Amino acid sequence: MEKTIRLSSSIHDICSEYPEVKQIMQDLGFKDITLPGMLNTAGRFMTLPKGAAMKGISLDRVREEFKKHGFTVQE
Repeated sequence: MEKTIRLSSSIHDICSEYPEVKQIMQDLGFKDITLPGMLNTAGRFMTLPKGAAMKGISLDRVREEFKKHGFTVQE
């Protein structure tokens, strides 16, 4: 099964479909994703590009990390 992440999807939707994404994001520096309730509040409208910009994390780095874990990243 191909694992595909669309950058336009909310972080909540991505983590609901692929629970392992939460750990990948935490390892990348998205520490707030593990806070209670964060995924169900901000995660519902936050996308990977928005979150990366807020955290000062390169979107290219995010793409590469997901590719390492077997994901295809779509615009």
